[in-house]
Amino acid sequence: MLYLSTRGDPQRRHFCEILLEGLAPDGGLYLPERYPQVDAATLARWRGLSYAELAFEILSLYIDDISAADLKAICAKTYTEEVFGTKAIVPLKKLEDGLYLEALSNGPTLAFKDMAMQLLGHLFEYELARRGEQLNILGATSGDTGSAAEYAMRGKHGVRVFMTSPHGRMSPFQQAQMFSLQDANIHNIAITGVFDDCQDIVKAVSNDLDFKRKYKIGTVNSINWARLLAQVVYYFAGYLQATKSNTERVSFTVPSGNFGNVCAGHVARMMGLPIAHLVVATNENDVLDEFFRTGVYRVRGAADTHETSSPSMDISKASNFERFVFDLVGRDGARTQDLFGARLAREGRFDLGADPGFAQAAARYGFASGKSTHADRLATIRDTFERFGVMIDTHTADGLKVAREHRDAAVPMIVLETALPIKFAETIVEALGREPERPARFAGIEALPKRVQVMEADVAAVKAYIVQICG
Repeated sequence: MLYLSTRGDPQRRHFCEILLEGLAPDGGLYLPERYPQVDAATLARWRGLSYAELAFEILSLYIDDISAADLKAICAKTYTEEVFGTKAIVPLKKLEDGLYLEALSNGPTLAFKDMAMQLLGHLFEYELARRGEQLNILGATSGDTGSAAEYAMRGKHGVRVFMTSPHGRMSPFQQAQMFSLQDANIHNIAITGVFDDCQDIVKAVSNDLDFKRKYKIGTVNSINWARLLAQVVYYFAGYLQATKSNTERVSFTVPSGNFGNVCAGHVARMMGLPIAHLVVATNENDVLDEFFRTGVYRVRGAADTHETSSPSMDISKASNFERFVFDLVGRDGARTQDLFGARLAREGRFDLGADPGFAQAAARYGFASGKSTHADRLATIRDTFERFGVMIDTHTADGLKVAREHRDAAVPMIVLETALPIKFAETIVEALGREPERPARFAGIEALPKRVQVMEADVAAVKAYIVQICG
């Protein structure tokens, strides 16, 4: 299996090359040359597999430069009951007939990002040891990616993490999870701006090929194909739990700001998983909802990026969205380069509403979308707790609210849970008048000493900091 850039770079690369690279040299994102196909017979064979076994089956379709024995061992080491607290790893929770939550937040940092990041940590350590090299990971987080990456990479040989985050815009619990880590290979950088400023810094550094190569810069953001690939697995796992036959269809609703989580669903659907609809749920920062309603992709500036009670989706520039648009425009690298390079730089937007491909997108790719507000969030959290005795976080509430607007009685709807409620305790208290349950290992975490550098949104300053640490 070889990988290509969404922006037309003619060179093809193997999985382990792009694992450590992040962005392609032309600024594009990597995708496989083709999506491996899965049929009903394959799904039948996968029923009854453990999550680690299922992960191996799916990953092995995309990875041919790691031996089967080594890849199987990496999956077995990653997806364990000890790490994720449950043998099922991602159990389904039935709320009512035809409506489920898929629990993705049982990992070390209580968020769905652990599902991919724990695998990435082992893959990085494996490949770096094989090469005898080191890697400096530069990332951006709006909340959960940072802690998931840091907990996965802490203490790993040959890896340093430099994680940028928007100063003061994460929940106190999220900040404490990251900033309280004292491991020598973990470096937190709080940027005075919004998440998109952090994301822009990561892309700018990744696009400086000389700096990137000299300081061995890699990424764990969802622009890294390996992370997105790991997320494909839980779509298959959810489907196999919700269905009895191998041709029955399901739909998924996915809270999304950066489009990585739902893009994994797009990949699963392109592989042949019988997904009827992929429903994108946004908060007040509704750039993705606007696109799926109108065909207009319009990036908003910092002043127009709302600070909300589902802060991990306070994003107005969905970096992973380029992968879907590449497929939407017929895998035309030159056109994708124009849209995400020149057009966005010049106009801050593009419009595919009149494009024949967009008109057919709902039928071809099954996408729908909707938006949730703070008031919706509170109402959904309250309703779900009162009727089902289930406490959900703010992002999952966005997903559940939008899911109800797109339900089809004949098709089960699975809402992807994104985090445990404790990460957003202030809003839970506002909705329910009570504190969410806190795992014992996180007792008093907000009071621990913090280790973080505050910086302006300046690429040069971040580069200088990396140089200072790396020597």
